[in-house]
Amino acid sequence: MYIKDLRLHEGKSVTLKGWAANKRESKGLVFVILRDGTGLCQCVVDASKVSEDTFTSAQQISLETSVSITGMVVKDDRQVGGYELQAEAVSIIGQSVDYPIAKKEHGVEFLMDHRHLWLRSQRQWAIMKIRNRIIYAIHQFFQEQGYVQMDAPLFTANAVEGTSTLFETDFYGDPAYLSQSGQLYGEAMAMAMGKIYTFGPTFRAEKSKTRRHLSEFWMIEPEMAFHDIFQNMNVIEAFLRHVVLAVIADCKSELESIGRDVSKLEHVTKPFPRLTYDEAVRIIKGEQDVNGQNAITSLEQELEQVIARTKEVEAEIAEREEKMKVPGMKKGEIGFNQAKIDKLKQELGDLEEAQRNIPNWLNSARNFEYGNDFGGSDETVITRLFDLPIMVYNWPHEVKAFYLKRDPGQSQFARGVDVLAPEGYGEIVGGGERETDLTLLIAKINEHQLPMDAFEWYLDLRRFGSVPHAGFGLGLERLVTWICKLPHVRESIPFPRMYGRLKP
Repeated sequence: MYIKDLRLHEGKSVTLKGWAANKRESKGLVFVILRDGTGLCQCVVDASKVSEDTFTSAQQISLETSVSITGMVVKDDRQVGGYELQAEAVSIIGQSVDYPIAKKEHGVEFLMDHRHLWLRSQRQWAIMKIRNRIIYAIHQFFQEQGYVQMDAPLFTANAVEGTSTLFETDFYGDPAYLSQSGQLYGEAMAMAMGKIYTFGPTFRAEKSKTRRHLSEFWMIEPEMAFHDIFQNMNVIEAFLRHVVLAVIADCKSELESIGRDVSKLEHVTKPFPRLTYDEAVRIIKGEQDVNGQNAITSLEQELEQVIARTKEVEAEIAEREEKMKVPGMKKGEIGFNQAKIDKLKQELGDLEEAQRNIPNWLNSARNFEYGNDFGGSDETVITRLFDLPIMVYNWPHEVKAFYLKRDPGQSQFARGVDVLAPEGYGEIVGGGERETDLTLLIAKINEHQLPMDAFEWYLDLRRFGSVPHAGFGLGLERLVTWICKLPHVRESIPFPRMYGRLKP
């Protein structure tokens, strides 16, 4: 029996098998929060209702001990999952001794070193459940829309996004590279099938330790024949809306357990704003408002509020710590004050980070140079003014990939589009319309100093029945990070690989 199915067996005796996520004892009672991968359930072992051996076994349960518990399913809305198991028999399967991840706060490096165990925590479990639903929703959308899933190779002979971020390896004596993207192969497959999508791991050798970067991540890359940039943007919008709404519908408890404000995600039902690069730059530099908000002045006001709140929090922490020094304070009151202090210190950490970040964002916005690509700070500045994803299109061709089509009416722009997630999360999708002019494509390959012989097969796609086509790439982990509102992308994948992190 699985915890997720308990509602079907109310009033019946069932057996659950799982791990002890928590345990406490109180006067002849043992309370075990059992986790089985499908959910959590409180199991109550009452000494007056079970054998002495059963109660002794329950007392021996420690954090993450694996157990089998048989008991009666009782509805109780106060409990996690809405049901409780009143135990009749308890059997220990595998004892857990000195489980290293305790209830106390652990540092990020400690948790990352113990990622194989950290995945068992309720928060990480919920994030992985949401990730799973996102993946399922992605396949649902494309399959229902008539796309064919196909696979691009992971070993490639050439760069896609630029040679500086390639992982080189040996392929039977020849140099080969781990794929940065399956997009070029996706174009070939779209010429055969019409509409395709690939879904697989990609690799970028960026020596970056920002909250947005991984060295190994999963990409979803659809490619559509007979699509231009505007049809492409229509697909992106419908796709993202479908995925987010599926998560909202099916992951209510998981979103609640990680504290995600679902109302923020529900904004995806509105049309996504579409801005040209020129418009986006004016907004970033504070030259154009968004719904009465100005990027520069709103950041300046927020910095003032953060500084004021920091002083308030520091004063309250000091006041409560002084109170606790007074002799005679009851244990319960000590515990209450300590809990408040811990929460305030957590808030203080966030406020201090904001005091470090906001001046950098302001400096970046004020000094942004037209013609540059957007950095993380620029994306943060503009997306904080919107409550749903925005699309920025028609970029200076110099900052975009060689294969993007020039805008027919404004050749200085490439028909690329970036989708930036709100709440400061930034780019989650990059794509655009592909260049179909053979002469222009050859010129761009030369301009980027790429080996022509490695792209002859790609140029054949323009020589033999070329058609207008477009597509995009979605970074799965960045989507998970935004939907879950995670502070760092490392929590969005089971075992993150990033600069400086190869284990476990």
